[in-house]
Amino acid sequence: MKFKVNNEEVFASTGGRPFDKNKPLIIFIHGSGLTHMCWVLQTRYFAFHGYSVLALDLPGHGLSEGKSLTSIEDMADWINDVIDAVGFHQASLVGHSQGCLVAVECASRYPNKIKTLSLMGGAGAIPMNPELLALAENSDPKAVDLMMDFAHGPSGHFGGHPVPGLYHLNTGSMLVQSKEIKDTLGVDFRACQNYTNGFEAAKKLDLPTLSILADKDRMCRLKDGKKLADHINGSEVHVIKNCGHMMLLEEADQTLAILKKFILEKYPII
Repeated sequence: MKFKVNNEEVFASTGGRPFDKNKPLIIFIHGSGLTHMCWVLQTRYFAFHGYSVLALDLPGHGLSEGKSLTSIEDMADWINDVIDAVGFHQASLVGHSQGCLVAVECASRYPNKIKTLSLMGGAGAIPMNPELLALAENSDPKAVDLMMDFAHGPSGHFGGHPVPGLYHLNTGSMLVQSKEIKDTLGVDFRACQNYTNGFEAAKKLDLPTLSILADKDRMCRLKDGKKLADHINGSEVHVIKNCGHMMLLEEADQTLAILKKFILEKYPII
């Protein structure tokens, strides 16, 4: 699906079903340098079970036009603009990694528009390794290799994938390398590095929130994810064992099962 936001064309996957303005909306927000493709399993389920789904390509990413937004705050405002652009008054947000920062900031700025938050591999702050940041900003392919290696847990390094024929590390690399590294991954990493409002934004939240964390996450460590959840009133926490930062791909079935239970309970179809 393509539509205009601030006069620029945006692409979003609708999970294999036509977009329906009469169904409750779930917006999926990808992590640094990634695209809508990382949400294939999760979006398909909800699209075929009574929800309208938008798995977005952020500006400058994937199939969306424009330049990458340079701050988490700008991305949060852009998500609000997306809700308006598709003719909705409210939405449920699902974010991964950087997408968690965006979702938390958006919900704190527009509390009347966000029904629920689901955060995967999130933290209140995501400071970047200086070497990794420099590699990404210089479009060095090593940045992608290091990110994919660091983002996956033990099982992700040994093959196996919910989609036959795919391999975790290679799949992640294909997603990240869809455009110039410095213009997507580099900009995103810098936005994460500069964002300092996560915990203050979290304190303002008063809505159903789910945090899906992984015990082998080396990018947003388990203790950091729990710290963010502690700042959100009533946040639910689920920990996936023997899994890394890319739980939405690495343990896609388990992630979906946790997400299904939460959304069907907290954001039911009326």
